[in-house]
Amino acid sequence: MYRLLLVREGEAALKGKNRSSFERRLLDNITMALRPFAEARVYRSDGRVLVDVGGHPWEEIAQAVSRVFGVVSLSPVRVAGHDLEDIENAAVELMEQVVQKAGGSGNSTNQPLTFKVEARRAFKGYPLTSPEISRRLGGALLARVPGLRVDVHEPQVELAVEVRPEEVYLFAERIPGPGGLPVGVSGRAMLLLSGGIDSPVAGWMTMKRGVQVEAVHFDSYPFTSERSRRKVEQLADLLGAFEGGMTLHVVHFTDVQKAIRIHCPEPFYVTIMRRMMVRIAERIAARRRALALVTGESLGQVASQTLESMVAINEVATLPILKPLVAWDKVEIIRLARSIGTYETSIQPYEDCCTIFTPRNPSTRPRLDQVHRAEEKLDVEALTRDAADRVESAIFGRNWSPASSMDGAY
Repeated sequence: MYRLLLVREGEAALKGKNRSSFERRLLDNITMALRPFAEARVYRSDGRVLVDVGGHPWEEIAQAVSRVFGVVSLSPVRVAGHDLEDIENAAVELMEQVVQKAGGSGNSTNQPLTFKVEARRAFKGYPLTSPEISRRLGGALLARVPGLRVDVHEPQVELAVEVRPEEVYLFAERIPGPGGLPVGVSGRAMLLLSGGIDSPVAGWMTMKRGVQVEAVHFDSYPFTSERSRRKVEQLADLLGAFEGGMTLHVVHFTDVQKAIRIHCPEPFYVTIMRRMMVRIAERIAARRRALALVTGESLGQVASQTLESMVAINEVATLPILKPLVAWDKVEIIRLARSIGTYETSIQPYEDCCTIFTPRNPSTRPRLDQVHRAEEKLDVEALTRDAADRVESAIFGRNWSPASSMDGAY
């Protein structure tokens, strides 16, 4: 029934002189999302972004496009000719489907489904005005589709009709997208990706602001299992689907942690370990031309996320450290993790490097002078250099298919 999807962009349309570059990036990202669909294509026409679904099921195409940052919503479009009877028939078929989807005749309470017709005559040579088109179609729908009632103020369904020079578009359904900015317009950042719930959500939120996100994971094999690493790769696969592929850098972190246990006081293990992670991540970020680090920290959630701990950890950074979740509570984070599809993977019971080396009584409010003394026996430069040089990198998330789609609202 549908051969076109109408895509609505968000903030990219508000970017003034930068609008054209933002819009080009959006079209490029949609094209990337359509790679599994050989016959589909995206193009711009009269200020609209449209996707021709080719011979593919429109639902699968919509699913792929609805994951692209910068897309606010999209609608499957019924196409009709300029003949008024053809437009009426298309409107009737479309609204019959809407009524059926709402629960038969009206809805589950057997109340009429309220609607309005909003016509837009982009082709000014059409013989009927926009209000005349709306009235004619509204009358035809009331006469031919049971279970409808007009409500021009707060309708449950709005049937939009666009009269264009070549044809007429009709659409009533709006499928939400994530909004935000197209990935790639805001530079690149390095996400410290653990196997937990928070860091994947932080990465997703950073992508939403147009940042191309790469990830660095600190692996403590053999203290952590191969299944723990596979879990992180699955998270990178899920996140990578939102940006056309995510590069995951795996750091062999065991030697660093052993050195910390030998040379540093136990209460400061976590603080010093995280300082080392920041140092190593910055080395990798410099090679990849990333402009910031990203973490999943939430203020006060665990011992290493007090303000004092953040000050001690951030001291070693020369790049900005973005913390999208800093003011979020766990319930909010879990809700978004479920929505973007990372939650079930994150809760798999495989340990990570942080949980393996947790001290019995961690320092929750470390002072900088204490931290400096605690790590003075470490050969920080050698450990940082060696770890950054022993990195395995791979790209995940390029082979996304509709079967692995996310579930839930944004």
